[in-house]
Amino acid sequence: MALTNPNPLGPWKITVYDQENFQGKRMEFTASCQNIMDYGVDTVRSLKVECGAWAAYEHSSFCGQQFVLERGEYPHWESWSGSNAYHIERMMSFRPICSANHKESKVVLYEKENFMGCQWAVNDDYPSLQAMGWGNHEIGSMQVQGGSWVCYQFPGYRGYQYIMECDRHGGEYKHYREWGSHAQSSQVQSLRRIQQ
Repeated sequence: MALTNPNPLGPWKITVYDQENFQGKRMEFTASCQNIMDYGVDTVRSLKVECGAWAAYEHSSFCGQQFVLERGEYPHWESWSGSNAYHIERMMSFRPICSANHKESKVVLYEKENFMGCQWAVNDDYPSLQAMGWGNHEIGSMQVQGGSWVCYQFPGYRGYQYIMECDRHGGEYKHYREWGSHAQSSQVQSLRRIQQ
């Protein structure tokens, strides 16, 4: 079954399976899926990203823990969650990331909420913000001025993921609660650009 976007904004394609290792019921999407159960599937257990970058979510309606899916194969939940410390086997919704342009990526990090305190402009990947000079483990707010980014709770791109885009919220995230429905703290220790 191929599900397409009647007005596509970019080249996106994801193939999902209801069993691990690309087995079971198979469906292709080129647009957002708000609830995989609407297509007769309990959850996604493996997938292949054939084109574009995607944001996936633990719950329907793009809620819960976020996961970045870039081109490649994901045979089971550990391959997209990035950490087995958070045993989240569910993936119920997903959408294309529209502003993933590696060349124009820029984000400004602020020490405090509402763009206050020390700031740092970033246009590259940082596996450890502290090692690169950001002394605080927390980021109070941020402005995404280009591209799309994924911020991680721990160094080395581990822990909870927060997807930041210049075309969502106008690129402005005034408080960590705007990072996603699962954001519990402003702790960010690594970040990287999302690739198409």
